[in-house]
Amino acid sequence: MKILLIEDDEKTASYIVKGFTSAGHVVDWVVDGRDGLTAGLDASYDVMVVDRMVPALDGLTLVKSLRAASVRTPVLFLTAMSGVNDRVEGLEAGGDDYLVKPFAFSELTARINALLRRPPMAAEKTKLRVGDLELDLVKRTAERAGVLLELLPREFTLLELLMRNEGRVLTKTMLLERIWNFNFDPQSSVVETHISRLRSKIDKPFDFPLLHTVRNTGYSLHARR
Repeated sequence: MKILLIEDDEKTASYIVKGFTSAGHVVDWVVDGRDGLTAGLDASYDVMVVDRMVPALDGLTLVKSLRAASVRTPVLFLTAMSGVNDRVEGLEAGGDDYLVKPFAFSELTARINALLRRPPMAAEKTKLRVGDLELDLVKRTAERAGVLLELLPREFTLLELLMRNEGRVLTKTMLLERIWNFNFDPQSSVVETHISRLRSKIDKPFDFPLLHTVRNTGYSLHARR
């Protein structure tokens, strides 16, 4: 394995480097987050071991930056921050595993081996397309036939859900639960209102509709068939 270790404690780092190199692996060790980010962007590592509390750039921000740059290298946080919220933050930031100090080297090795047995993480889609309609999930913009569409945040979320389910019929109940977190309320017209507004922006100015009402069932977004 080729391992990137981002750790500012010399004693801990020496222990890890010695353990892995004696097992025949290659370890690059950096002591601060800024150098760690530069090295991590190289994307030539099999795994990264990251301490959360490193100088210059903390481990959490470092991993978020790598994920934003589409670096998919597995990351194991190795840190003294042991609270439940700390572990949740680490995993939500893009970490794949979280090991608390003090630790046994055998467990560190086992966890890294388990990470490497996982199938490679597929790159997440950043754009959705249905016909000539395109949604950019990073820039939070929508275009149809090259024309920029002015969508409100809730309209964007609704359109994203419809595009992710291209060709499927989504019922009013499903939309209420997924977009508004409502239980079914037959008196509510919030779905119909937002569908109407969305249709006026993505369909009416153009030659053919993409958003279709399925009578007594729900709504479906798909290109011409």
